[in-house]
Amino acid sequence: QVHLVESGGGLVQAGESLRLSCAASGNIYRIDNMGWYYQASGKQRELVATVRDNGSTEYADSVKGRFTVSRDFAKNTVDLQMSTVEPEDTATYYCRAFIYTSPSYGQAYWGKGTLVTVSS
Repeated sequence: QVHLVESGGGLVQAGESLRLSCAASGNIYRIDNMGWYYQASGKQRELVATVRDNGSTEYADSVKGRFTVSRDFAKNTVDLQMSTVEPEDTATYYCRAFIYTSPSYGQAYWGKGTLVTVSS
């Protein structure tokens, strides 16, 4: 069993900052990519930012320069520092990790999501 638990969502005003955290636990052999996706109401789930197992990062164009993703490889956690948030950032944010539970088997796991609402 593997679990991803997110925390840190809530209501913020435009221009403010918010930090999301995600922790993976359970039968973890190793983790490949670990990061964040968001899904606004009525829209598809999209990548926000991710950290690969080599430490490189990828960001959605809409958040570059405003959001920073960071990962603690020892603790199996990933954070998303959201700065200068905009109403368009309003969405449910999901943690996603590709986790190997053995040397040869891995799959994607998702957290339950945390809602971020940005008021104008």
